[in-house]
Amino acid sequence: MAKQAVGIKDVAKAAGVSVGTVSNTFNRPQSVAPQTRERINAVVQRLGYVRSESARQLRSGSSRIIALLVLDMGNPFFVDVARGAERAARAAGLGVMVCNTAQSPAEEAEYIELFIEQRVRGVLVTPADPSGRTLAPLRRQGIPHVMVDRLAEESQGCSVSVDDVAGGALAAGHLLAQGHRRIAYVSGPQHLQQIKDRRTGALQAIAAAGLPAETLTEIPTRHLDIAGGRDAAARLLGLPERPTAVFCANDLLAMGLQQALFAAGVKVPDEMAVVGYDDIDFASATAVPLTSVRQPSADMGRLAAELLLQEVSADDETETEHEHRHVILQPELVVRASSMYRVR
Repeated sequence: MAKQAVGIKDVAKAAGVSVGTVSNTFNRPQSVAPQTRERINAVVQRLGYVRSESARQLRSGSSRIIALLVLDMGNPFFVDVARGAERAARAAGLGVMVCNTAQSPAEEAEYIELFIEQRVRGVLVTPADPSGRTLAPLRRQGIPHVMVDRLAEESQGCSVSVDDVAGGALAAGHLLAQGHRRIAYVSGPQHLQQIKDRRTGALQAIAAAGLPAETLTEIPTRHLDIAGGRDAAARLLGLPERPTAVFCANDLLAMGLQQALFAAGVKVPDEMAVVGYDDIDFASATAVPLTSVRQPSADMGRLAAELLLQEVSADDETETEHEHRHVILQPELVVRASSMYRVR
């Protein structure tokens, strides 16, 4: 037979106080005499009492949890975003629940419904649905949310993003400066705004160099992972006029691409230069260290959580409308061996 959980009434009885005094010890400790608090806390430790978060939520109407919904927790970039968000949340006495949409708008909608049911304090989200429809229930329920790695429209809430157009221009501009005139862009799911923006930036750099748009050949992938990079390499090597350089929409694609090029006997960077995006920790540890466009991922998560906490605090304490902010961070090109070959 399962052991029955210790309840607040058990603590009150063992400590010789009322249930209200035990509750005040947890929620308004300044209202309870120090000696009484010590006695109650000693009983809590002895009995192993754990407060019921669900009961507390019913009383307060919200939880001590914020949700973080990302595209792919298999990507170290989002792990770093989560770490940054967690640091800010813990400093405010809150926890973070991390969920993964696998780039699926349908799964995103299901998680949003779950967050509403769980009465989370707020939501950090990298949207998979470009229309923003999946976030509408949060607005209807008055649950604050902040977009991460995506620029929000003014009316859609706060956001923290990176200038991906500038990042794409950095990548392509570097390859052009190395003398490359046939560049492939290994992209990803076409509904993701980041993929579009990085392509736009690459095309802007090509136009600024006085070259035609055909300088860039796009090779789309279904997933932004290592397997997608290997698949892209197979198609790249089958092109009638093979590019001499590749810009990948993230580092996982670039790593998979490098693996496949190595297996095919294609030398990086001598026969094909490679540039990634995100600058994850593994980028510098590949057999040929990867040139990459660095995103300040941990800062992005921290800033997004801080914006969310500001909005939550404003909703809790004042009647004034929260003013949405849109923080745009700048990317940085980190040059390593994978692109250091100048075409002659």
